[in-house]
Amino acid sequence: MEGQAQDERIQEMIDEEIVEESRRSCFPLEERLALRRRLFNSLRRLDVIQELLDDETVTEIMVNEPDSIFVERAGKLFKWEKSFSSREKLEDVIQQIVSRVNRTVNEASPIVDARLEDGSRVNVVLRAAAIDGPAVTIRKFGKEAFSLAYLVKLGTITEEAAGFLKECVRCRKNIFVSGGTGSGKTTFLNALSAWIPGDERIITIEDSAELKLQNLENLVRLEARRSSGEGEQEITVRDLIKTALRMRPSRIIVGEVRDGACLDMLQAMNTGHDGSLSTGHGRSAKDMLARLETMAMMGGDLPLSAIREQIASAIDIMVHLTRERDGSRRVETILGVKSYDRSREAYDLCPIFEKNRESRKLERVRKEPFLEKYFEG
Repeated sequence: MEGQAQDERIQEMIDEEIVEESRRSCFPLEERLALRRRLFNSLRRLDVIQELLDDETVTEIMVNEPDSIFVERAGKLFKWEKSFSSREKLEDVIQQIVSRVNRTVNEASPIVDARLEDGSRVNVVLRAAAIDGPAVTIRKFGKEAFSLAYLVKLGTITEEAAGFLKECVRCRKNIFVSGGTGSGKTTFLNALSAWIPGDERIITIEDSAELKLQNLENLVRLEARRSSGEGEQEITVRDLIKTALRMRPSRIIVGEVRDGACLDMLQAMNTGHDGSLSTGHGRSAKDMLARLETMAMMGGDLPLSAIREQIASAIDIMVHLTRERDGSRRVETILGVKSYDRSREAYDLCPIFEKNRESRKLERVRKEPFLEKYFEG
């Protein structure tokens, strides 16, 4: 309420100044309203980029310099005509963003990931690491989580493949979603979550909170934290996974694995927490398996064969997403991970849906019933 009262008071002061200025030089009502909005955004919100944040057609905002702002709409990039008044103003906006989520960014620690109140993901790099000055990248997420049915309408996935994944979620299969930057991994994970039974207890773990899980009452959301110069200790994703195991979860959802936390995630999946979900960056499903191996090796001193067996035992389904040249997102492949064969030093993988190279459509590869054929028992 205090913040709302301050906003109202500042709005009144802005209105008073505009009325006073209009007496000296008359200008149209439309210009007054635009000036009113710009002044309020500058004083109480995120200045010039607030307009872009309010625009639901904008999916990404990239600030390279105070006068170099790029915007993504419908998968296409273009330079925006507006800019910050100064580098100092841009730095003020950066500090406003990170302070709201108890993060710190300065010359000693020039890189930070944060989020906005609407869940948008923010990455900041200050001059200590960005040669031309502070750089800010904001990935926006829709106010409402997309359903699998909506993704079918968009063409992201076929109705048959969506039905298959619904059964995988209901039957507590561990699912890993991979893809490149901006391929829609988080959106897809949110859509899958709608099919988790409502009577289960879910723990989500993220570096920066952005998941919007649907129809889940017994939900605990955990977020990592970097250490600060004010005595706050670092809380890593690995710490949170270990803590989550003591919170009686039915399923654990790790927003994205990037490092040694991968090993803890695999062990959690292998210790009775079936039906867990996670995402990661990879060029293909098979490439993602190789990346998981590398990350797991960062988390503990285990032989490669043991790590591969952990991966094969933990993950049931791999879903890989791609981003097309027109900006659309598509499921490229869905495959089952059955086991790891030490003698062949290879995973026993079972392609279930794959994109046809000619038609570019996702097609069923195997016709046998999933539960009976691929993961018996």
